[in-house]
Amino acid sequence: MPTDSTIPAEARSWRDAFADAMAPDTVAFQTHDTAHARHRAACAETEGVTFHDLGSSEEGRPLYGITAGSGPVHLSCIAGNHADEPVGPETLRYLVDRLLDTPPHASWRQGIRWTIVPHTNPDGEARNQPWITAWPDAEAYFAHRVRELPGRDMEFGFPDLRTENKAVSRFLREQGPFSAHLSAHGMGVAAGALLLIHPHWSFRTDGLQTLYRDAAAEAGLGLHDHNRQGEKGFFWIGPGFTTTPNGAGMRAYFRAQNDPEMASRFLDSSMEFVEALGGMPLSVVTEVPLFVLDSPTPVGGPPPRYTAFKEALPRIQHELQTAGASDTLSDFDLQPLPLHTAMTLHSTVLGGMIATCRRHNQADTDTQ
Repeated sequence: MPTDSTIPAEARSWRDAFADAMAPDTVAFQTHDTAHARHRAACAETEGVTFHDLGSSEEGRPLYGITAGSGPVHLSCIAGNHADEPVGPETLRYLVDRLLDTPPHASWRQGIRWTIVPHTNPDGEARNQPWITAWPDAEAYFAHRVRELPGRDMEFGFPDLRTENKAVSRFLREQGPFSAHLSAHGMGVAAGALLLIHPHWSFRTDGLQTLYRDAAAEAGLGLHDHNRQGEKGFFWIGPGFTTTPNGAGMRAYFRAQNDPEMASRFLDSSMEFVEALGGMPLSVVTEVPLFVLDSPTPVGGPPPRYTAFKEALPRIQHELQTAGASDTLSDFDLQPLPLHTAMTLHSTVLGGMIATCRRHNQADTDTQ
């Protein structure tokens, strides 16, 4: 039976097999329309990978899902819940491409059943195109990024806040239950990588945490650490790791702030929805930065330089709106994280989730 100490090696092996065609100079941000058309056409020609039409977004853009494979490890993977976080959707598009390009007997596909929604929020992606097409221009990002506020936030809109939530929930309900669930997210600016893990799994994922810590170091990153002490349902696991958020925690926080109207804007998270489908899935939220702020992080954080940046952000945005450039932004020397590096971190987590689920499946078998 694999142990926590063997999970990093197994996961790296999976990642390397999965990502062997992901050369740094071949990955780039796509559009939802392009990916949708390509995946629909390719699935029609590929045995064992099924295209699912999930309906349309609020503005009429197509929503779709992909299923493939079979086996005891059943992964739910979604991305795009936050409109200004495009790396997660790009990673899942690449995952679909790899499923289409490799036969079902490929080693990295063995024993895995996939349920994937590459992009839950194509309308949000369209609104962010001015900076996505200008990537990695930091001024373009801060001048043009669009992010939905609570009450429109898809991550806390399950099962029925928006048309998109309803469509994705229906698909996941039809396909579930799941062994694990990935909601791929990102951060605009951070001191390093961050990983959120379901609290029921926090003490059973030492191997996954070691894997992520090592992968970040290999990419030249530290971990972004911030002990929020339970605020909004975020509980600290260890440096660079915290629990996944939940709607209940968000609602409790704002009620305690005597703001019931804001509390009412938070429904359940995708993690809570998937958990309600049955079992105790390993839910993980990847938080990989677009721009890295060189800021040593004290244990428990937050990084001082990161705090200073957050305080300066309104001034930066004002300068961009009024002058088209920001001297304040240049003071922080933000470094864009290459897309290939960010996608590799997301895929590393997928490998770690698979290895962790296999370990616990085997443990359950051994105790029967």
